[in-house]
Amino acid sequence: MTNKIKKIAVLGLGKVGELVAILAQESGFTVTGVDSRVREKMPFDVTFGDVSDDNFLRQLFDKNDAVISCLPYFLNKGVIKIASEKNIHYFDLTEDVETTAYARKMAVNSNSVMAPQCGLAPGFIAIVGSSLARNFKRVRTIELRVGALPQHPKGELGYAINWSAEGVVNEYLNDCEVISEGLVKIVPAMQDLETIVINGIKLEAFTTSGGLGTCCETYQGKVDALNYKTMRYPGHMKMMKFFFHELLMKEDRKKAGEILVHAKPPVSDDVVYVHSAVEGWKDKSGKEEFCRDEFVRAYYPKKIAGEQWRAISWTTACSIVAVVEMVAKGILPDKGFLKQEEILLADFLKTKNGSYYGE
Repeated sequence: MTNKIKKIAVLGLGKVGELVAILAQESGFTVTGVDSRVREKMPFDVTFGDVSDDNFLRQLFDKNDAVISCLPYFLNKGVIKIASEKNIHYFDLTEDVETTAYARKMAVNSNSVMAPQCGLAPGFIAIVGSSLARNFKRVRTIELRVGALPQHPKGELGYAINWSAEGVVNEYLNDCEVISEGLVKIVPAMQDLETIVINGIKLEAFTTSGGLGTCCETYQGKVDALNYKTMRYPGHMKMMKFFFHELLMKEDRKKAGEILVHAKPPVSDDVVYVHSAVEGWKDKSGKEEFCRDEFVRAYYPKKIAGEQWRAISWTTACSIVAVVEMVAKGILPDKGFLKQEEILLADFLKTKNGSYYGE
């Protein structure tokens, strides 16, 4: 490991943040976890403080080389501002477009890397899709699909809130950026329903916001179509459209999230489905041949550091810590704004934390 990153502050020790801190510690970094709650018996140092307090962050960042934010998206701008001021590396899991734009703006005059959107989607799915696309001479379409689901669904909704309720609500209601007919367009969420079968399990997929990260900007003018969809069990989209639009729960997002968590609490036996497909033309024996490449996986709960972790937790945590590893080792730039689609899947899978995806 180089001197680029030795000490890391992990902000927010929730479902994913705690595992992020554990993985970073096991990867050789010195970790300080930061949370507003009392946390005992953590295998890393824990500091309690208010992350909305700029002075607290300044003092914290003076002692660290990098920060990993596992906070709600609306707290990240303040963290980005101080990280840029202190020239320490910044990584987060946000899907929020405005937060990402702010990170990009602050990266212009920073001597450190600004790397938002390092989770599962956006994040790992963009790494997979772009790596598939690199094998083509010309690309027609890039399809990115992710679904975090209960293995044993109960009820008509077939779902459990294993992630942030706020994030789930936003992805169902916020508009989606896509490339269609070669142009970047904005389309509504919960549209364009399709059927996907993975390992004999029938799923449906439909548009949701946030999963593409910066991919539309990267591939504009290079592909005819690019889109991201969430995978769920059949019938889910119809019921969620009824909940949000016919019952008008879209008018109270906070209440909508509370109802969903109360009705569909987290489960331990979850599964994360990842499906990426690229269509286009490859050079074969001096001729262009039209073909389709796919990356299809199902990820299940895994024991890490002696504890069983949900699939959504470890896939998200491993993704962001793998990116930190690559910056620390000089595989990725240590300055400027980092796009997930610029990361090679082969390099990602060679890291300590990325290797969990290849097991």
